[in-house]
Amino acid sequence: MAARQCRHLASGAGCSGKIHAGIRTGGFRCWQDLHPFQPFRELCQIRGGMGNVRSQLGQKFCSQFLPEEQAEIDRLFDALSSEKHSSDTSPRSFSLKALKSHIGEALPLEMVTRLYDGMRRVDLMGKAKGPSESISREQFTMSMSHLLKGNSEEKSLMILKMISATEGPVKAREIQKFTEDLVGSVVHVLNYRQELRGWTQKTGLGPPPRVQVLAAQLFSEMDLRGGEKLPGPQQLDCECDLAMVEAWVFRVPHVATFLSVVIHRGFLLRLPLDLATLVPERHVDQERVFESVLDILSVIYINSHLPREQRHRWRLLFSSKLHGHSFTQLCGHITQQGPCVVLVEDHDGHVFGGFASCSWEVKPQFQGDDTCFLFSISPRMAVYTSTGYNDHYMYLNHRQQTIPNGLGMGGQHNYFGLWIDVDFGKGHSKAKPKCTTYSSPQLSAQENFRPRAAGVSWTRILRPRSCWRPVGGVATAKGSGTSRMVNEEVPLSLGLPRAGPWPPGWSAARGPLPISRVQHRTILVTSRWFWMCCIGTQ
Repeated sequence: MAARQCRHLASGAGCSGKIHAGIRTGGFRCWQDLHPFQPFRELCQIRGGMGNVRSQLGQKFCSQFLPEEQAEIDRLFDALSSEKHSSDTSPRSFSLKALKSHIGEALPLEMVTRLYDGMRRVDLMGKAKGPSESISREQFTMSMSHLLKGNSEEKSLMILKMISATEGPVKAREIQKFTEDLVGSVVHVLNYRQELRGWTQKTGLGPPPRVQVLAAQLFSEMDLRGGEKLPGPQQLDCECDLAMVEAWVFRVPHVATFLSVVIHRGFLLRLPLDLATLVPERHVDQERVFESVLDILSVIYINSHLPREQRHRWRLLFSSKLHGHSFTQLCGHITQQGPCVVLVEDHDGHVFGGFASCSWEVKPQFQGDDTCFLFSISPRMAVYTSTGYNDHYMYLNHRQQTIPNGLGMGGQHNYFGLWIDVDFGKGHSKAKPKCTTYSSPQLSAQENFRPRAAGVSWTRILRPRSCWRPVGGVATAKGSGTSRMVNEEVPLSLGLPRAGPWPPGWSAARGPLPISRVQHRTILVTSRWFWMCCIGTQ
C-alpha cells in the first residue's frame, strides 16, 4: 500500500514527527483520526536540527481528557483554588501553600514542589518572561493532560519543567535526582494510602535503600552521548536535552507509570488507576505474617517483567519453616505448579533469582523456554533475558547418581548462572565472563556461596527459606505465608531439628536428632546466612 500523507501535515498544522513517523510509511491515519473520542491538541512544533524542539505550549491546546475525566480535573482545580491558602491569589488560581495543604503528607515535600513548579512554568501563550506566581485553570489542565494522557514528548516537556526553571538542556545529575524523588514518592504514597496490597515496607529514617537502587537502574537506561559509557562524575555532568529525555521516557515505561501513580494517589483523583498489575496482591496466612526480604520496589520491579497475565497475585508455595528442610519437600511443593520465581539471598546480602516460565519437573533434562530470565535485586537491580545461545533455561533433578542434583538456571552442568545444590548448603553463580544462556554476570557475592562452618556452641541454621508464587487468576498454590530470614539458634549439644524422614530406628518421640544421625546433608550448621525463595506464577 502506498503511504498516505497525514491530512494535518498536508494542511501545514505541524503535527509531531514522532506521532506520524509510522504513518508516513505505514499508510495509517493520523493520531487525531485514530483517537476520535480523545480530543487531541493541535500543538504546533518548530523543529530544529537533530530533534531540537521548541514547543509553543498552549496555542490551540485542547484537553485530551474524556468529558467525565475533565469534570474530575475541574473538580480538583475548584477544590485547590478554594483552599484558604489561595486567598492571596487570583480567585481562579491556587498557590503552593494551597497545594501542600490539599495533598498533606501523601507526597514528600520535594515532589509537591516539583509538581507545582512544573505547572507554573507552563507558558500558555509563549510570551511569558518567567513562571507565574500561581497556577491557573488552563495551566493545571494542560499539565495534568500532558502528565497523564500525553505522549513521550509531552511528558518529557513536563519533566524538564519540574527539574529546571530555564529552557534548554539539564545536567544528567538533575535527571538522576528527579528519578530518585519519583521512585521515593511512589513508595511514600502507596504506603501512606495503605495500598501496598499485603506487602510490608520497612520503616526507618531516610529513604528506603532500594529507592536509590531502582532509581539507578532506571537512570542507567538513559542514552548519554550516543550510548558512550562515561565514568560516574563525567556521566553526571553530561547535558540532557529534550530528545534524550523523550527517548528515555519512551524506553523506560516505569517513568510514566510512576508519574501516574504519584498524581492519582497524591491528589486522590477519582479516575481509574489499575494497581493490580503494578503491585501484585500478596496472599498471606495471617497466623504466619513475617517480613519478606522483598520490599515493595523489588516486587514492582520483578513483577513488571513477568507476563501480564501473571502479575496480579503472588502466593507462597514453599517455606522450609513450614514444610521442612529437605530438597524432596521443595520439589514436592514447586513441581507442577505453573511458572515460578526463585529468589535467593546469600550470606553477603546479595539478592538475586530467576523466573521459570513453566512448571518445574524433576527430570535429568533442561526445560523451560526463552521467556525465562535471571535477575538481581541487590546490590543492583537488573534483568537478564535469554541470549538464544542454548536452551538451558531451567533444570531440576533429584536422586540421580551420575549427573548433578539440584535446581539450576542457565549455563551448564556444574557451571550454572544460578544453582542451588540438593543439600541446600551449597550454591553457585558462575559467569566468566557471562552466563551463556542469559548473559548474566555473577549474581552472588562469591562464586560459590557456601557459608563457613561454625566452631561455636550456638549456630544459625543454613537452609533454603521459602517459595513464592504469583498467580494470575484464582490462587491455587499450596502453602501460605510470607518470606523472611530465619533466625533460629540451636545448641550443638542438643542436636538439630528433623531434616526429612526419620532414620531407621528413630521416631519423633525420641526428640531431635544428634548431629551424627542427620542424613542426606539437608541441614548444614553454619555461622552465616543463606536464604531462598520461589514465586510461582499461574
